[in-house]
Amino acid sequence: MDVKTYRARSLQEALQQVRRDLGPDASVLHTREIGGGMLRWISGRQIEVTASATIKVPSRLPAKPSPFAPPSTTKPLPPADYDDFRAKYRADLKGTATESDSLVEHLSLESEKSSNDELPEALFQLFTDLIDAEVSEEVARELLDRVRTGLSAIDLNDRMLVKSRVARLLEDELQCCGPIRVTLGVRRVVALVGPTGVGKTTTIAKLAANFHLREKQRVGLITVDTYRIAAVDQLRTYADIIDLPMEVVSTPREMRAAIARLSDLDLILMDTAGHSPQDDLRIQELKAMLNEARADEVHVVLSSVASTASMKQAAERFAEVGATSLLLTKLDETTGLGSILPVLRSSKLPISYITNGQNVPEDIASAERRKLARAILGADVG
Repeated sequence: MDVKTYRARSLQEALQQVRRDLGPDASVLHTREIGGGMLRWISGRQIEVTASATIKVPSRLPAKPSPFAPPSTTKPLPPADYDDFRAKYRADLKGTATESDSLVEHLSLESEKSSNDELPEALFQLFTDLIDAEVSEEVARELLDRVRTGLSAIDLNDRMLVKSRVARLLEDELQCCGPIRVTLGVRRVVALVGPTGVGKTTTIAKLAANFHLREKQRVGLITVDTYRIAAVDQLRTYADIIDLPMEVVSTPREMRAAIARLSDLDLILMDTAGHSPQDDLRIQELKAMLNEARADEVHVVLSSVASTASMKQAAERFAEVGATSLLLTKLDETTGLGSILPVLRSSKLPISYITNGQNVPEDIASAERRKLARAILGADVG
């Protein structure tokens, strides 16, 4: 029998090792946390996973079929043989654990507690789904703990029910503020700020085209992105295509004059230069520019393909310039949206818009909690 054991710092890493080594159809035979009880196997310590490519039990790995994978020819192990193998495997573990009295004690207790401590299959599958969606282990564990409260053992084995419960929990966390609200005859100044390369200029063009061409609002553009090569030309090209007035600003005094010249418009959209969150001088310059413009809304633009740490740092630093919301871009390029959850928790800012492509003006939408929750968990949520 081809049985292998893998150890990693997280369940996600261990499952990736299993998939790499044994393929997507491998069966997980046993999962435990080294140095902790079974109820704490996802607590961030070292995780041990025992898996096999030949022993066929109901798989605990999320299905990831490959069109290039040959059809499986292995036969399932009869239930009686599998029970014998599992008993022998645990006995072998106990026999090899004599180097540590505490480990011997832990393994002895494990066989007695496993039937009560193991997660129901539906919860285990949901946990791996969350990990694959780039939800951190800490957040995934918290969500599952909250779902377990108040549900019967039968309900906890209903995959769609527990997934729907998690979706509702996510909806409660995903605060959205809705689109920019423009009132005819009342000028509104909206600025987009954020790191370099997150898609601010393209997003400005999408917003401008929608408000001017579809909603028939009087829209003007201001750019203060005079640092990046061809940035002004890029926005001017959009302005010419959409037929909008545009101002180029490099100082607070010029900002004051530009706002005055566009004072008869309904909406002024401001494009800003991308800055590193660690560049204190540029952040303060941006703050002065926005204060001079008296911006009504400041959207921090974040790329959904960035790391959680990068997004959290950007949201924190750009909050100093008066941020009112987050705007998420490049959803079409990300493998999972779970990384935004810690950002929302730490920044306490709502989401205004999401973008999912480069097409102007189509690939932008006002953020909606239910749709975002479904995007994180997958579309098969009831």
